[in-house]
Parts: sequence; C-alpha cells; structure tokens
Amino acid sequence: MSHNQKLPIVLAHGIARFDILLEILRNKLSLPETQLGDQFQYFKGITTHLEARGFTVFHPNQDFAGPVDLRAEQLKARVNEATSKTGAEKVHIIAHSMGGLDARHMIVDQGMAERVASLTTIGTPHLGTVLADHVISHGGVLLIETMRQLINLDGFADLTVTACEQFNSRAEDEEARNDVVYQTYASTENLHLIFAPLIPSWVFIRDHEGRNDGLVPFRSQQWTRELIARDGRRKPVAQKEFPVPADHLNQVGWWDPQEAVLGFTSVFKQAADYESKIRDVYLEIAEGLT
Repeated sequence: MSHNQKLPIVLAHGIARFDILLEILRNKLSLPETQLGDQFQYFKGITTHLEARGFTVFHPNQDFAGPVDLRAEQLKARVNEATSKTGAEKVHIIAHSMGGLDARHMIVDQGMAERVASLTTIGTPHLGTVLADHVISHGGVLLIETMRQLINLDGFADLTVTACEQFNSRAEDEEARNDVVYQTYASTENLHLIFAPLIPSWVFIRDHEGRNDGLVPFRSQQWTRELIARDGRRKPVAQKEFPVPADHLNQVGWWDPQEAVLGFTSVFKQAADYESKIRDVYLEIAEGLT
C-alpha cells in the first residue's frame, strides 16, 4: 500500500476515560482537537506519532461509562465521519480495553463490517473480567442505580464474564463470515511494576484467573484463536503479546512511577524512553495493517 493509500485509523478508548476533564474543557472552550495536543490525551502522544508518519488518525469521544450499545453507536458515527472526510471506503480500528467491545458490537449490531478493514484490540476483556462480576455482585448494581441521575455507569455490567459470553456466542457466526481482520494484543506486568491504584485489582484477578494487566486477565485479552461460522467457515484471530511489559494504563502510552528504577538515568528520561517504546508499538501495528 502506497503512502497515499493508507486507510484512516480510528482509535477507540476504553470505559471511564481518565482524560475526561480535558475533553470537557476542550468542548467548553470549543477548541479543535489539535489545539490542546495529545500529550494529555487518553492515547498519549499516539495520534501525533502516527500522523507524523503519514497516517490519518481519528480519536473518538465515546460515553464515559455508558452501555456498550450506546458507545457502539457513537463509534459508528466517528467511523462514518472518518470515511466521509477522507473518502476512504474503510478504516482500521485500534481499540483499547472496552473500546474493543464497542467496536465488535458496532461491527455486528450496527452493520458496519463493510466499513472496517481490521480491528486490533489491546487489553480488551473479550471474555469479560472477573473483577466486573465481583463489583456488580458486591453493591455495584446499587451504585449504578444511585448514580444514574448524575452519570450513566451501565457499561460496567457489559464487562462481566456472563455478558461477554452471551455476546461472543451470538456474534461468532457473523464475525467468522465478515471480511474484518481481527487481531488481539495481550499484556501483563509483574506486581512491583503495576500502577499503584491497580495493585488491589491485580492481586484479585491473579488469585482468580492468573496473569493480568491490573484490570483484565491475559486470557480474556487474547479472545480466541479462531472464529467458526455455523456453516463451518473458519477465520483465524491473530493473538499477539504486547511487546513491552505494560499494565492497563501503560498500554495507551502512559508511564507511571512504578516503572522507575534506581540508577544514573533520570526519572524524566525513563518516562520519555518508556512512552516512546509504547508509541512505537502503535506505529508498528499501524504499519502492519493492510
């Protein structure tokens, strides 16, 4: 594929995006997306890094923690905007965490298979996460209902093992038959390197499902080796390991103090080097898309 024929890339963020305050500020001031840059964006510095190498990148703003069906509709609008603005027939989606489920629901339930050339997921709970089940069964439902007037938190229920099993079961035939290329990236990190707020969840998931990134079990991030249609047609899903040890926050370009090591290199240099490695992972993914 030549430089001028690269399909646009749509980055799909996860639930409870931590850069939401910046996004609210940008909307309140009616600033264009480029005005504030992407150094504090969910996918830190990744849009800039890809665009500098000739890619056209779109960064959706899906609902903070709404249900997957709502977020899938919002992602559909962004994909349609990307194809309309660029004239491309299809896009590549690189999705993190729940963004991968949003994309899969969009492709299957919103009839968007013909608009998506490929879906790459990073840290996505394709098989759910036992953490969501635990939270929902220990007061989570009450919290969701209590907060409903202030904020929609229904999306957390879509991350349970049962909810994901149900979707996987009904979606497999369509996903096996469509032309979308699927690949997953899964990562883990040792406890002493996990971002401090994720340590309790890392320990909980380890005790129940083993290796994880602090929020999602490694196995769940991998999804499946192949999709099998009802007529017997088979489609492989490329399962890859994220090439840099990373927790759920690190996967989108953010360094955290747990990564710091004693030595002659300053913390700022360590942070810059680590985040550069993560950005290069996204560049490698983008350059591998056809």
